Amino acid sequence: MADAWKPGAWGMRLLLALPLLAALYLVTLVYALGETLLAGTLLVLVALSLWIYSSPRTYAFRYLFPGIAAALIFVVFPMLYTIAVSFTNYSSKNLLPQAQAERYFLDETYRAQGSSFAFTLHLDGRSYRLRLEDADNARTFVSPPLALASARPQEVTVEPDAAPAGEPVPLKALIALQPALRLVTLRLPEQAGGGKVRMTGLREFAPVQPLWRREADGSLHNQQDGRVIRPNLDTGFYETDTGEALQPGFRIQVGWDNYRRIFTDARFQEPFVRIFVWTVVFSALTVLFATALGMLLAVLLNWDALRFKGVYRMLLFLPYAVPGFISILVFRGLFNQNNGEINLILDALFGVKPAWFSDPLLAKIMLLIVNVWLGFPYMMVVCMGLIKAIPGDLYEASAVAGAGPFTNFTGITLPLILKPLTPLLISSFAYNFNNFVLISLLTRGLPDFLNTSVPAGTTDILVSYTYRIAFQDSGQQFGLAAAISTVIFLIVAAITMLQMRVTRIVEEEKR
Repeated sequence: MADAWKPGAWGMRLLLALPLLAALYLVTLVYALGETLLAGTLLVLVALSLWIYSSPRTYAFRYLFPGIAAALIFVVFPMLYTIAVSFTNYSSKNLLPQAQAERYFLDETYRAQGSSFAFTLHLDGRSYRLRLEDADNARTFVSPPLALASARPQEVTVEPDAAPAGEPVPLKALIALQPALRLVTLRLPEQAGGGKVRMTGLREFAPVQPLWRREADGSLHNQQDGRVIRPNLDTGFYETDTGEALQPGFRIQVGWDNYRRIFTDARFQEPFVRIFVWTVVFSALTVLFATALGMLLAVLLNWDALRFKGVYRMLLFLPYAVPGFISILVFRGLFNQNNGEINLILDALFGVKPAWFSDPLLAKIMLLIVNVWLGFPYMMVVCMGLIKAIPGDLYEASAVAGAGPFTNFTGITLPLILKPLTPLLISSFAYNFNNFVLISLLTRGLPDFLNTSVPAGTTDILVSYTYRIAFQDSGQQFGLAAAISTVIFLIVAAITMLQMRVTRIVEEEKR
C-alpha cells in the first residue's frame, strides 16, 4: 500500500493520465463531428489501452496491442464502415443527415419589406467594422469590431455613429470577405425601428426573413409562396405535395436495396456479371503467365554453365525495381496506335497498326502483357530462392539415372517449389483481383460497353467499376459502390478459402 504513494508511482499515473485525457478529447471531437462509429471504435481502443497498460495481468499484451490497434483502425474499421454505408442511400444527392438537411432549409432567407442600407467595410486593427448608410433618412450606423477570419455566424447590434476612421477596404478584399459577411446579422437600434438586416448584395444590407418555417408535424412551410414540403423517408428527400423532390437530400437506411440492385437490376446486373468474369480471368491469367515466366527464368539462371548470370539477374529484376506507375505510363506511350514504338515496329514488319486502346480484345491482351511484365521479376526472385533450397543430391541422383532437364524440372524442381509457392500465388491472385492502379493508368476501363445504360468498360475489373459508380459516371452512388465493395471482399475471401482448401486436399493426397 505504501508503494502506491511513492513519487515514482504517481509519475507513472501521470504519464498514463496525460495521453488518456488527450485521447478522450479526440474521441469527443470525433463524436461532435457526427462520426459515431469512429468515435465508438476509438473509445474501445482507449479503454483497452488503459486496461492493458495498467494491469499486471495483461503485461504480455503490451507489445502486441499497437499492432492490434492499428489493424482495428486501418483494417477493421474501414471494412465495417463500408458495410454500414452499403445499407444507406449515401450519394452525391443524399450527403447530409436529415437534421442537417432540415437546417439547410431553415437557414434559407428571402428579402423582406423594409429599408435597405448601403454599406462599407473598414479595417479596425485586426478586425473590421461595418458602416451602414440609410439613404432615405440620411442616418449612419456602425458595428462593433467583427472578426471575419472565422466562418461562424455572428449577430451584433449597430449604433448611430460617424463613419469609422480609415478608408473602406477595396472591392477585391470585400469580395474575398463576402462569405464571412453573409454570416453576419446586424440588429438595428430601437430608434431606427429595430429589426435585423443581413447582406443581400455586394454593397447592400437589407431586412431578411427565414424562407421556411418548421411546423409541428415536421413539415416545412414556405413563407414566401406558401408551399409545404415534407420529408420522405423512403426516398431521402423533402418533397412537395406534387412529388417534386428538393435538394439537398438526406441519408436514410435502405436495407438490402443496394445488394438487390446489383443482382436484380438489369442496368447493373449485366455489366456486373461480365466484369466479374473478366476480373477472374484477368487475375488467373496474370498469375499463370507471370509465375510460368518467372519460374522459367529462375531455372535458366540457376544453370551452372550459364555465363554472366549476375548481369542477367540485374537486368531481369529492373522492371520490378522501377515504380509501377512509371512503367505503366511508359507502356501507355509504347502502345499508342499512331506514334507508339510497338506499332511502328509492327507496321514496319507486317504492315499492321493494332488499335490497342479501342479494340476490347486487344486492350485486354495489352493489360495482360503489361501486368505480366510488372509481375514476373518478383516471381523469378522467389523461385530462384526456392530452387537454391533444393538439395543438390537430388539432381546428382537424377543425373546418374540418366534423367534430362525436363524430367528434373517436372520430377524434382516443380513439386518441391510448388508447395511453398502456393500461398504467394493465392495472395497474387487476390492482389490482381483488385489491381486498380493498372486499369486506371493504362486503359481507364475503356473501351466502354455499347449496350449498357450504366457506364462500364470492357477492361474494367470490379474495383475500377466500383470507382466509376462511386466517383465518376453514375451520380456518385456511394452506397451502391460500398455494396459492390462488400461483394468483392466476400468473393475474394471465398476464392481464397477455396484455393487454400483445394491446396490442403492436394497435399493430403500426396501424403
